[in-house]
Amino acid sequence: MAGWYGARTRSGKAVMAMVLLALALVVAVPVALLAGVVMMVLGHVIGGLVVFGGSILVATAAVVLAGRSGTRYLRRLASGHNLSVLQLGSDDYTYVR
Repeated sequence: MAGWYGARTRSGKAVMAMVLLALALVVAVPVALLAGVVMMVLGHVIGGLVVFGGSILVATAAVVLAGRSGTRYLRRLASGHNLSVLQLGSDDYTYVR
């Protein structure tokens, strides 16, 4: 049991690391836009476009990679267990009035 739990959390930590990396890169896109505009104002038009376009490409790739690894993790997690849906009756709810 301990070995299975360790393997599961290690993979989950990798997925969370990918998600955090993707979020950081998405947040960095406006900063890259500002840097690209400053470079263009200073005369480096191609360099500014490369900085902005590159940041968009890298952020998009990171989001896609995080999504795919998260989907793969969820599928692997769900395939090992019987995930059945249980319908609750009206007496299973607690009503606070």
